Amino acid sequence: MAFSANVKQELCRQRVGRRCCAQAEAYGILLFCSIFHTRQARIVTECSALKERLPVLFHRAFQVSFDQLPETGEGKGAFLIEEPGKLKAVFDAFDLEWDSSVSLHINLARLEEEHCRTAFLRGVFLAGGSVTDPMKGYHLEMATSHYHVGRELPALLREAGFEPKETDRKGNRVIYFKQSDHIEDYLTFLGAPVSAMEVMAAKIERDLRGSVNRQVNCDSANLDKTVAAAREQLAVIERLQEADRLDCLPDKLKEAARLRMEHPELNLSQLAALCDPPVSKSALNHRMRKLVELAGSAEQPSAKRDKGEG
Repeated sequence: MAFSANVKQELCRQRVGRRCCAQAEAYGILLFCSIFHTRQARIVTECSALKERLPVLFHRAFQVSFDQLPETGEGKGAFLIEEPGKLKAVFDAFDLEWDSSVSLHINLARLEEEHCRTAFLRGVFLAGGSVTDPMKGYHLEMATSHYHVGRELPALLREAGFEPKETDRKGNRVIYFKQSDHIEDYLTFLGAPVSAMEVMAAKIERDLRGSVNRQVNCDSANLDKTVAAAREQLAVIERLQEADRLDCLPDKLKEAARLRMEHPELNLSQLAALCDPPVSKSALNHRMRKLVELAGSAEQPSAKRDKGEG
């Protein structure tokens, strides 16, 4: 089941209690559903929990029943109200103008109580909301085709302590959150704390994976550097051997060369610990640089001889 569906299932487990809250939740659903005007209210959903909740919610809120219920089974289904008397009861409950030419607004006077605002926003998400699986990304949005409703919702959210972003998409006004902590807080506010914890757990897991990947990449890069440095040092030591200069080196340089030949896989810190007595990484690095200089000077006479012979 998709994460959005899980969230809606959790929200629908909220008890249909006070009539004012039932009306507020139904109000949010109607303003963000497929169709809502003086001739028809049409709510389309594929959430099985919401299908069970809607008849109970509308009876509690308006004492009305739907004129058409969806067929039983999975998939999308439509709830329909077309009887003028029922639609009038719904409009009157929110003091909405009974005029098809009037644009819909959010009647904030009906949402003064915090529990009613929460119920309203829960309805908004149930009808017009979606949230991305947190293992794939962080995005929660609510979309409506009603222009003024889309402009007024962000103000309502800011009053509740949230800072949403806004955009237009295909004729709809979209209000959304992109940060994981904002999504966690909002889901908790709506009444889906389990889903909020899933977002939090997913963020921790993604951050941990990212940290491990960064560490692995860093370790891999360091290993590549170690291997490259060891190869260069071994090549230097071989040139000194070919020039019969290895046995003539000071004891400290001779020890550095011997340890590198015996342990080509170790980094400088590990080699430094094997010295007798142990030395610092910086000290061993200085000895390796000295070997490189000596190898370079050993090649110069050979180069001169080759040039002379030519």
